[in-house]
Amino acid sequence: MSEKHEHETSKQVSAEGIQQSSSNPSQNEEPMFERDPNRKWWHGIKEPGHALQIVTAAILAIAIGMAVTSTVGSKNIPQAATVIIGIPGVLWLRALRAVVLPLIICAMILAVQKLREMSTGGGAVVAKWSVSYYVLTTLLAIVHSTIAVAVGWIRLMQVMDAESLEVTDEDDQDMINERTETKIHDVVKQMFESFIPQNVVKSLAEDGLLAILVTSVIVGYLLKPNSPLLKVVKEIEELITIIITWLIKAAPIGVFFLILPNLFRLDIASIAQNLGVLIGSSLVGMFFHLFVVLPLLFFLILRRNPYSYWMKQSPAWITAWGTASSAATLPVTMKCAKRTGIPDGLAKFTLPLGCLINMDGTAIYFPAVVVFLAATQGHELTGADYVIIVLLSTLASIGTTPIPSSSLVLTVMIATSVNVEITGMYAVVVAIDWFIDRFRTAVNVSGDLFAAPIIQKLAKVEDDGVVSEEEGVVVTDNNDRV
Repeated sequence: MSEKHEHETSKQVSAEGIQQSSSNPSQNEEPMFERDPNRKWWHGIKEPGHALQIVTAAILAIAIGMAVTSTVGSKNIPQAATVIIGIPGVLWLRALRAVVLPLIICAMILAVQKLREMSTGGGAVVAKWSVSYYVLTTLLAIVHSTIAVAVGWIRLMQVMDAESLEVTDEDDQDMINERTETKIHDVVKQMFESFIPQNVVKSLAEDGLLAILVTSVIVGYLLKPNSPLLKVVKEIEELITIIITWLIKAAPIGVFFLILPNLFRLDIASIAQNLGVLIGSSLVGMFFHLFVVLPLLFFLILRRNPYSYWMKQSPAWITAWGTASSAATLPVTMKCAKRTGIPDGLAKFTLPLGCLINMDGTAIYFPAVVVFLAATQGHELTGADYVIIVLLSTLASIGTTPIPSSSLVLTVMIATSVNVEITGMYAVVVAIDWFIDRFRTAVNVSGDLFAAPIIQKLAKVEDDGVVSEEEGVVVTDNNDRV
């Protein structure tokens, strides 16, 4: 492929609002809401797939769903209506997930090639800082969540009566029995086995994202720069970009029809009675991490306004909230990062990696659920129990797959490890998990986006993809400087 053709393709995609990768993003990137100084930010609502359209669709879905649920009652809404209404959202989500695997494969191969072009050891530096930063933020999330729940929220949790703790449904009991059998050593074994695929084709068919990521890194490292296969990968990436562009334009419709049927299953009375404290502790912990911890790290390292930066990434975290899947949101996440000046090679490496191992929202949720299960049955946790919860939550959050509600199985493993019995309250947690899962995913994706420029600074990666000898880093948009 000629350089002229690549440049023309980049301009075409940029005109549609999704910036194609380029060697110097700082010259081509456009602000998220404003394309010229004289245009008001709300004018973008007319553009297909604009962040304001996604926000409006989400608000409408929540308003309609809450109105119907509070008026008719979730139990009186026919199941057929919920299923049929959700079809457009399910189809959009399936299409989005369909491009995730080829996107990860192409992105990682091209990213590793880009890292190899850096100065000696540059790729290793990026990998080191990426993993170190992700583990650090995960530990911070778990520690402050555990402290908040153990010191404050647990006092608001009430011991439930025997009838509420009893498991009355056979399906619920079968689910609990199956998940209780999950042992710590099994989780550790499965996590390490997930790095190396026994059958690459099977991993592709079963969405073995971590195995595919590792395989793609190896292939990317072994490919020669002038390999014909590398040209094929670039062509496929361009095709994926075109598909993603269309899917992002359809995002408001997809998000609306994903949220609305889920609201129809919302039992407001049950939430107020049984799960208000759990929801409150989880959401407060996530908001604290999202609006205090991550912005503080962002400001201390980059000296930039973290909230301005976060708002520019709104299409990604809004889509994450709507889909409840970090993997499905990955195409949008990568486009948002590139539009705000993250170097192409860095974005292709750090964001897919963060999608798989950086689960701050999930990490916050684990301690809250375990303490909730213990408190509702009058089980007192010791200091040693809380240490075990922190360690296992760290391991579990890294091993959680980036798909909706995948943390439920690991929650049982952590609870049983500190001798907390799985009672009927677990079934209640499962019933509301879809709601909290959306916030977990939004925090996870936001954490990845905050991480990208931080890793760029720590690894001293310049816009042209080389490791700089200086401490400074080139920033595309200086409007968010403090």
